[in-house]
Amino acid sequence: MTPTAHAPALRVGGLTPLTTIDYPGELATVIFCQCCPWRCRYCHNWNLHDASAQSSIPWSTIRRFLIQRKGLLDAVVFSGGEPTAQHDLTAALSEVRDLGFKIGLHTGGAYPERLRQLLPLLDWVGLDIKALAADYEPITGVADSGKLAWESLSLLLEAGIPLEVRTTVMPNWSSADVGVIAQMLADVGVRNYALQRCDSRHALDASLPEATVPLQQLSSEIAAERFARLTLRDR
Repeated sequence: MTPTAHAPALRVGGLTPLTTIDYPGELATVIFCQCCPWRCRYCHNWNLHDASAQSSIPWSTIRRFLIQRKGLLDAVVFSGGEPTAQHDLTAALSEVRDLGFKIGLHTGGAYPERLRQLLPLLDWVGLDIKALAADYEPITGVADSGKLAWESLSLLLEAGIPLEVRTTVMPNWSSADVGVIAQMLADVGVRNYALQRCDSRHALDASLPEATVPLQQLSSEIAAERFARLTLRDR
């Protein structure tokens, strides 16, 4: 993969200048990329869905910002939306790596072949696994989306890139539902797993009910010892 001098065509929908939670153990900034092919019911970044939207922050502005933060920030995380939906992501990652930053990626795994090409540029990945592969469509609204996500998981595990897999718990799920997903993930080799509460207050699907059962209760069927780290984000 050949580094590119700059990536002016990357469409950016927002920027978080400083975060301590989006890349484990590192001070990072988050770049929110425009576009996503899925319509997850609980999505709270639905303003980033539009594939035709223009960038709200020019890449030249982001580059200047990052140059000013060299030595102050450790990493840059590309989030979304779905970052891998944009072909110009490759050039952006190459440029940020050339500036000396670690690269993190938040992805749903919608484009496994594009993800495969990005692997040499990635230092850490947060991958959403939303359900068992057969159960994706009621969440994403897209047929075969589960097959793509689990294929992306296989790619990342094979590559050995530091990885956190996270699952947002749908409000109607039981402890048994959560346990089945967690067991499958443990069986394929996931070591760092996070359960996240579904926050329906700003969700794409306004009819989605508020979750009422604490994650601690829903996680009761997970064998925590199967994971090196099990995180509960009961927000």
